[in-house]
Amino acid sequence: QVQLVESGGGLVQAGDSMRLSCAASGRTFSRCAMGWFRQAPGKEREFVAAISWNGIRTDYADSVKGRFTISRDNALNTVYLQMNSLKSEDTAVYYCAAKYVPSSPYLTAYFSQMYDYWGQGTQVTVSS
Repeated sequence: QVQLVESGGGLVQAGDSMRLSCAASGRTFSRCAMGWFRQAPGKEREFVAAISWNGIRTDYADSVKGRFTISRDNALNTVYLQMNSLKSEDTAVYYCAAKYVPSSPYLTAYFSQMYDYWGQGTQVTVSS
């Protein structure tokens, strides 16, 4: 079992930076592929970024590539999302998710249905 708690959201201006954190409890975090998703009002939840449990492979949505960076610290049971050059269209509730894949150190998951555990979300609002 993995419990996830996001933090770091808030209100920023366009062009600013923000770092989200997702703290995980449970012994299995270091063997979980992790992902960030977001959901804007009236829209479906969408993929943002993912990282393998060994931290070597990362994937990004085209809309955030070059602006966002996902990383993890397995010693701290935490995954991060560094967001730079924020735009108003980045406004959404951001969720982190975990998928337990002990035998797949390089796996990243794009589809939300592939994840086993979810956090409660943190609001990010970017004013233009």
